[in-house]
Amino acid sequence: MILKRIFLLGLMAGSVIAYLSLSDPVLVTAQDATRPIEPLRLRTDDADVRALPHAVPGSHVKVFLPTLPYLYTSHAINGAMIKPSDNAQGWEYDMAVSHRQIDETTYEFQLRKGCRFQDGSPFNADAVVLNMEAFKKQPTLYSKIDQVFDHVEKIDDDTVRFHLSEEYGCFMNDLIWMQFYTAEYLRICGGWNGKATCPNLSRPGPYGLGPYVLSEGYLEGDRQTAKAVLRANPYYWNSEYPKVETITVFTQLDSLDAKNKVLHREGEVDITDIPPEYKVETILSAFAKVITSPSNNNIAIHINMINGNPKLRDTVVRRALNEALNQQNLLYFVFDNEGSLSPTMASPYFPGVREFVKNLKPYSEVKDPYAPANQTRLKSILDGLQLKVLTQSHFLPMWRGIESQLKRVGVTLEITTTPSEAEIFGPLLLTHADQNQTQWDLLVWGNDDWFFNHPYTAFIAYRTTNVWSTVYPDPIMDAFIDEMFEASVGDPRFNAIVAKIMQRAYDEAYMLFMPTPNRVLAVNKEVVFRPYQMACAPLWKIQVTDQHWSVRRGPYPDEFKGSVRITRMASVEESE
Repeated sequence: MILKRIFLLGLMAGSVIAYLSLSDPVLVTAQDATRPIEPLRLRTDDADVRALPHAVPGSHVKVFLPTLPYLYTSHAINGAMIKPSDNAQGWEYDMAVSHRQIDETTYEFQLRKGCRFQDGSPFNADAVVLNMEAFKKQPTLYSKIDQVFDHVEKIDDDTVRFHLSEEYGCFMNDLIWMQFYTAEYLRICGGWNGKATCPNLSRPGPYGLGPYVLSEGYLEGDRQTAKAVLRANPYYWNSEYPKVETITVFTQLDSLDAKNKVLHREGEVDITDIPPEYKVETILSAFAKVITSPSNNNIAIHINMINGNPKLRDTVVRRALNEALNQQNLLYFVFDNEGSLSPTMASPYFPGVREFVKNLKPYSEVKDPYAPANQTRLKSILDGLQLKVLTQSHFLPMWRGIESQLKRVGVTLEITTTPSEAEIFGPLLLTHADQNQTQWDLLVWGNDDWFFNHPYTAFIAYRTTNVWSTVYPDPIMDAFIDEMFEASVGDPRFNAIVAKIMQRAYDEAYMLFMPTPNRVLAVNKEVVFRPYQMACAPLWKIQVTDQHWSVRRGPYPDEFKGSVRITRMASVEESE
């Protein structure tokens, strides 16, 4: 007789080999020990084949969005001339059906005819003019659109022209966030909010044009309810959508709790991002499956050069912090190989970036941070450095990896966590003006691609004139970014400008640079959801089958509880 402890769980191509995890020894006979191990077969995800084609009464999906929930949900609620799309240009038409650029500063749009706001009032050229007048009074401040937008001209009921004050190559990216609201909303709210965190989702009600009405809660960057409820818009212009009657969005769950709700309890959460370490547990779950996707997401770890530890104003110190991090090890041990190495805080999938990173390598790929001579040098610079970290709990596994690597060179981290992204944005956005009351040295947020296939998503943190930056004044970098605003993606100037911005950020070590993560999602087995590569959740495209908890009668059949093969989505470039 053979005495064994059986605890291993391994993955094979196309199958999961599962062994029991037991706390006590197991008695196995010699005959049992020679018996071949039967793999756990994975079935193909067939939910899309069984999905209900239209929304049915009672259908309800619950989503946890720990990062930028106001951006991820915005286009499910609001309408603009164009909306995000998971294609190479990053957008498709929404409330417009076509456009033409008349000259360097004039863009004309043909509007979608016969559309109504969620309260039944008409959408037309007058509504566009009214909204853009409100925008002009309280513009959003994240890019340069507040400086270059001049006015909108009504040509006829279904045609408008946008006039800019100068050439601006990022106009179409900004246009995605110029969303339209009812006259009632503009009256109640006093217009646009004029915040650095757009768009307006400041109160529930039938105020937008999107496929869902925000019926409960509110979602803004600096303030949000723990839960928001979206209900199907009866006036939505596209009768094909939405395909689920109600969507509940959670913003402040503990990430481990959210994972357990999807995997082990029906009806509590249907979709959530999970740490990659939980992929196998998700595969073995009775209720969930795994979807992974390359992304334009960026992990923005700010270094406080305004009022943080004074040593952080020294470029040598910032470079040493970056040089002490082994990106390969972080990618392997923290991200479970779900991601890509990144020399700066910019996804290698961005236009301009993907070309430059062929030559620019992460610090740890140039010099081994664990080499004895390098360790000695880094310790001479960093030994005794104490840094205060402010992070969402969502990022805590990453910080444990960073902490173990920095400890090798004498750096001590004091980590403060919060479940709410709003409690991260508050201190971040006040630091630029030296008004933050929460003291921090390193601060992280999920800077997912809100500018839609454009690297300004990452570069916003380097533009030292705006509130998203905690870099001390750098007129050289600011000039580079202003130059970038003039060129559009595809312009021959664009890649060269991106290269200059990235090289300066790299040389000055303006952020703590991390690998670019893939998205790893746990999704209910009876839900069809395909994430975008950018910061937009196409909630209106979600479908459920007749076996989903919200529409099914009776218990979940055992035949559907079997493990589902991982769905690995291609990048936009591969899809194109």
